[in-house]
Amino acid sequence: MAYKIAVLGERESVLAYKTLGFEVREAEEEETGAKELHALAKEGFAVIYITEQLACRVESEIAKYKDSPLPAIILIPGKTGSLGIGMKNVHAAVERAVGADILA
Repeated sequence: MAYKIAVLGERESVLAYKTLGFEVREAEEEETGAKELHALAKEGFAVIYITEQLACRVESEIAKYKDSPLPAIILIPGKTGSLGIGMKNVHAAVERAVGADILA
């Protein structure tokens, strides 16, 4: 079984990922971002990369998938750079898995 990967976010941030063969969905606003996120999950995407800027606006929608094995939702920096949210989430996940923040 081949897993599908998608990238979701602002046009300027995600367009280049098309050249790498990822499914790319553009979303600038909260409503569109939430709709696209749920559509990608329903379509069976195993990994969804989402820009940190958009993730801030659809945080409650992302939380719905927190305890699900798929899709894995991974935050990436957007066109304006990193907000530090992605790394903070990695630290929290490691701490949950290991019991201590070994990355600090």
